[in-house]
Amino acid sequence: MENTNYQYEDVIQLDDQASSRRFIANVFMWMFVALGISALCAAAFAFKPELANLLRDPVTMRNTGLGTIVMFAPIAFVMIISFGLNKISAPVLTLLFVVFAALMGTSLSFVLLVYTSSSVLGVFITASAVFGIMAVAGYTTNQDLTKFGSLMIMGLIGMIIASVVNMFLASPGLSKAISYIGVAVFVGLTAYDVQKLKRIGAGLELGMADAKKMAIMGALTLYMDFINLFLSLLRIFGSRR
Repeated sequence: MENTNYQYEDVIQLDDQASSRRFIANVFMWMFVALGISALCAAAFAFKPELANLLRDPVTMRNTGLGTIVMFAPIAFVMIISFGLNKISAPVLTLLFVVFAALMGTSLSFVLLVYTSSSVLGVFITASAVFGIMAVAGYTTNQDLTKFGSLMIMGLIGMIIASVVNMFLASPGLSKAISYIGVAVFVGLTAYDVQKLKRIGAGLELGMADAKKMAIMGALTLYMDFINLFLSLLRIFGSRR
């Protein structure tokens, strides 16, 4: 999964730090809820045989039809959420976000079968520390990160194109390079997205329907930043079984 950057339009920016703090706190709360759901689903479908067998044939170890659907379902949900944002109510958007987190976690169960549990845990802690540092940096810096964010988005687009090309080339060297670029891109996007959300929060009155939807979309953006950072680091430092 790649990061999706959403455009928050028609938001009046006000210098209201209290409103911004409440909004950011709400965004991170939903992000942590999503990560918790994903972690539970990933562990359940990786280590419980009755659930794991629904996704992978126990004899051939190939994906079942459901396993293939689960791998691509999160992309479909991101598209539904992003394109239907203006038509979806806040409660429905929240439900879709929770289901997305569950599906994403289920698809990540495949990762737990490829890499050792100790390396996954180590990389997760590393990704959490890096993400936290960049989130704080993005929130506290007075430097405008708009141009920097544009460069990161260009890097993301280039990374996606390179990933598609490598699907045909299957080059280990290119795959490794994409992983290193991914770390740099998602580290940068974390700071940029947090700063953007801080500015958006300053212009929102918490409790409005739009504010709730913005918080969910912000949580989805940061969730994807973190997951992609984690996966990029795992490809570089993870120990395979």
